[in-house]
Amino acid sequence: MSLIDFDTFAASLPDAWKSSIVGHVGPARIKVLKMDEQAYGEETHDYNEALIVASGELRLQVAGETILVGAGQMYLAEAGVPHAVLPGSHGTLVIVDV
Repeated sequence: MSLIDFDTFAASLPDAWKSSIVGHVGPARIKVLKMDEQAYGEETHDYNEALIVASGELRLQVAGETILVGAGQMYLAEAGVPHAVLPGSHGTLVIVDV
C-alpha cells in the first residue's frame, strides 16, 4: 500500500480507538484510528508517541492540563508521561511510535 487516505482508512475500521498499522519507517510503526467522542483512559508508554490529527480534534489530559490538538497538528507524548483522551475527541488520528 503506497497511497493512503487516512480519513477513508479510519472510516473503514470496525471500532473506534483501535488502531491499525498502515506502515513502517525503520523501526517506527505508523498507525491510524478513528476517534468517536468517547474518552480513552490514561496510558503511559516506554517510547515516544507522535499523535497527529489528520481531521477533527484530539482533546488530551496531560499532567492536569487540557491540550487541544487540531487538524494538521501533532502532540509528542514523550516516553514515561501519562496521557489520557478526554470526551469530545473526534476525527482521524495518526500515531507514529518506535
